[in-house]
Amino acid sequence: MNDWIDIHKDPQHVARERAKARALRGSAWWRCQLDKGVCHYCGRHVGSDALTLDHVVPVARGGCSNRGNVVPACNDCNQKKRCRTPAEQILEELEKRGKL
Repeated sequence: MNDWIDIHKDPQHVARERAKARALRGSAWWRCQLDKGVCHYCGRHVGSDALTLDHVVPVARGGCSNRGNVVPACNDCNQKKRCRTPAEQILEELEKRGKL
C-alpha cells in the first residue's frame, strides 16, 4: 500500500505551518483540547501529558496548522498514522481486511 503514497513537500510551506503549530500549541483552545485527555483516533483516556498535536492532513501533504486540521493524539496513534491522509488510512484498513 505504501508504494503509491508520493510525498513532495514544500519546505517553505512546512516551515510556515510548523511555526503556526507552535503558536497554536500555546493557545487556550488547544489547552482545552488537551485537558480532555482523550486521543482523537482511539478514544482512550491517556491524560493531557500523553497527547501530541497531530495534523489530520499532514503538513508535508499540504495540510495547515489550524483548528480544523489539528487533533490531540496519543503517541501510538500518531506514530501509526505517520504521513497519511484520512482517505489513505481508510484504504489501508480496508486492504488489511481484504475488502479491496
